[in-house]
Amino acid sequence: MKQTLALRMGQQLAMTPQLQQAIRLMQLSALELKTEVRQTTEANPLLDLVEDTDDELAPDTGDDPFDDGTGDDPTLDEEDPAFGTETTETPGSIEEIPEDLPVDVTWDDVYQPPPTAASAPSGEADNGFEERNSAEDTLFDHLLWQLNLAPLSERDAAAAHMVIGNIDDDGMLAASAAELVDAMDIAFGVDEMEAVIKLVQTFDPPGVAARDLRECLLLQLDQLSPDTPLRTEAIALVRDHFELLANRDFVGLSRKVRLAERELVEIMTLIRSLNPRPGGSIGRGGIEYIEPDVLVTKRNGRWSVELNRDSAPRVRINDGYASMIRRGDPSAANQYLKDNLQDAKWFLKNLEYRNETLLKVAGSIVDRQVGFLEHGEEAMQPLVLADIAAVVDRHESTVSRVTTRKYMETPRGIFELKYFFSSHVGTVNGGEVSSTAIRALIRKLTTQENPKKPLSDSKIADVLKEQDIQVARRTVAKYRESMAIPPSNERRRLV
Repeated sequence: MKQTLALRMGQQLAMTPQLQQAIRLMQLSALELKTEVRQTTEANPLLDLVEDTDDELAPDTGDDPFDDGTGDDPTLDEEDPAFGTETTETPGSIEEIPEDLPVDVTWDDVYQPPPTAASAPSGEADNGFEERNSAEDTLFDHLLWQLNLAPLSERDAAAAHMVIGNIDDDGMLAASAAELVDAMDIAFGVDEMEAVIKLVQTFDPPGVAARDLRECLLLQLDQLSPDTPLRTEAIALVRDHFELLANRDFVGLSRKVRLAERELVEIMTLIRSLNPRPGGSIGRGGIEYIEPDVLVTKRNGRWSVELNRDSAPRVRINDGYASMIRRGDPSAANQYLKDNLQDAKWFLKNLEYRNETLLKVAGSIVDRQVGFLEHGEEAMQPLVLADIAAVVDRHESTVSRVTTRKYMETPRGIFELKYFFSSHVGTVNGGEVSSTAIRALIRKLTTQENPKKPLSDSKIADVLKEQDIQVARRTVAKYRESMAIPPSNERRRLV
């Protein structure tokens, strides 16, 4: 293969540190942004974090909150490359970000987002009582803590530890007594293992270590107070007629148990109060705090959108250090201040660009989803990223970043900006309906249905068709399953 030299002209996006910083700030959540701003201000002496007390002491000049305040400083050299206008015309500058982002790809391999408090290394300093206690114990830890309090021999404790180790996240024992005995390193009988399993089944939460749903319900009923009304009848029903109960064959149950319908209804109410997944309430991840990025309120009959000042830290240039910079001073200290001033200016521009884009996107979403704010999910309009990108003059990738893990507080609650985007389904008259609105209608129909004769997916599709919404039965089934609504045969109730 012959090697040759050739000239080629082309364009490519230069991933400058400033552009990387702009992209990183764009996709940070409110809590992560606070951490990023605090770390940056601590590392850069030319940046100061504006506290609320500073606003009370300083007069309000009406300037932009992100203004660095150095534009009229006579000590700065207007022709110095560190401050001159040439800086804003370099490739990859902040003014070019909206046009450069369309060729963007996934930048996870370029940089990593800052770690959250929950993922901080264990060697970090303790940050207070609230943060120290925010992590939850796992189900394994919860059961092991109870095991350590039980007066067991070393041999039985080893068997109990084996039992706990085979309990899944739902609290169900995933192995039989014989399988647990085979896994033991010491000689242990099946009857002995059954006794240890019975002991673990007395631990909290009630119903833990059951091997099937029937045993799980029986364990919870056994641990109820003996004075609980119809407790004995409920135990007999689950123990002797579980298949009829699982199939919701209420006619067959009525013949078997020979109880009046009113009593049977009360027994079913007691059984439905039990937890089929006793371990689900323990150890399902740490506490996640959400702070809204934008606030939506209705004023004088119009919806207004504003940034949440608590989630948008305000930063400014430190005038004291900026005034110490001298033109023509080649000293290391002066160069250090000049470099940090330039980094500070870039950070302020990137922060302002992020907040400006977030506010524009949120305002455009509110303009399109006024029906949701006024009437709820059933009035949600179909919306895709391209619709908002065209309005705010940004690329879809930029809109995607600015709507991920960003939250909007409305009179109807706090929602992620992504929530307002949904696909559409055609209507009989040629219009469009948001899939979110269809889900809300399906939820409403299943909530208002006759519990003795629940609506099938085909019937729900027919009801929607009467409202000019053309939805296939399989589409109804898909939406119903996405909302964790069981099928009609499992929704059947006596009352």
